[in-house]
Amino acid sequence: MKQKKAKTSGNAGTSDAGTGGAAKTPRQTKPGNGGKARAYAEAVEKILAPIAESSGVRVYDVEYVKEGGEFFLRAYIDRDGGVTIGDCENVSRALSDALDTADPIPDAYTLEVSSPGLGRTLTKDRHLANSIGQKVEVKLYRPPEGSKVKEYEGTLTAFDKDTVTIEPEAAKTGTRAKGRKTAGQTAAAQQIVFNRKDIAAIRLAIDF
Repeated sequence: MKQKKAKTSGNAGTSDAGTGGAAKTPRQTKPGNGGKARAYAEAVEKILAPIAESSGVRVYDVEYVKEGGEFFLRAYIDRDGGVTIGDCENVSRALSDALDTADPIPDAYTLEVSSPGLGRTLTKDRHLANSIGQKVEVKLYRPPEGSKVKEYEGTLTAFDKDTVTIEPEAAKTGTRAKGRKTAGQTAAAQQIVFNRKDIAAIRLAIDF
């Protein structure tokens, strides 16, 4: 029988709730087995959905990853105004009980429930849809041909199943975005279109 440990992130949801601290952000960590990891995450999300609804929160994302030889099941919850540590603890207890009953994952793993944080990673279409008009950071696996730039920043303007489109800061201001290169984009080039298969990660940008 697997050993499953439930853990609530100690600073979960605090930055969203405006009480200080740094909430966890979904990371682009490679799972031990991509197809199996996705299947586990999808199965757990179905179990989590009614628990989240009854707790007054919503599911942001679920990921199953391997780090340092250990497996982690991470559930991210959210709601308008941000979640609290109490929300995470309540959902963690209920989800742990439900997973003991359903037992969708045969491996030993650690369960973590937390907020996605302010600089949250946009992994699903619903995340992108809810972020239209917001500033995002896009990191590519490799620079486009003829460029050395892998990271871009701008306003998310559109997406479809194959592409993501941003309006770079340089296009809006006529200058380079602070601390970011935009691959020579100027005010005359209003949009950059990325193939989704080339994107390593896309997340909300945090302005300090």
